[in-house]
Amino acid sequence: MQKLLIVGQCDFDFQRISFVLSKIYNIEIHRADLFDDAIQSALDQPYDLILINRLMDLDRSEGMAILHELKSNPQTESTPTMIISDYQEAQDAAVAAGATPGFGKATLDTPKTFELLSNYLTAQNI
Repeated sequence: MQKLLIVGQCDFDFQRISFVLSKIYNIEIHRADLFDDAIQSALDQPYDLILINRLMDLDRSEGMAILHELKSNPQTESTPTMIISDYQEAQDAAVAAGATPGFGKATLDTPKTFELLSNYLTAQNI
């Protein structure tokens, strides 16, 4: 089973993202709320994909700080990582910093998002 780490989402969005993705992909979903939790989780075990909110729900810190830390660490630099944001400029900045193209919450359950995610996660046999 593949592992997905979701970082910085409020309870509602974490549940929504988890519900939608677990119906399509055979994944074990983990959660981290803040910078230190996210980095430690990524170091403790390998993930097939990490999804980072643009702004952390709990402290409003920038998800880009987590992305920069992950991409600068040899242990996590090759882990596919996406920023979740509806803002194109945030997506562009994330890709420039080493993220893979991500998506926004408004497009969570669209074919384009599933196409992006399917580059890293395997769909369930239904």
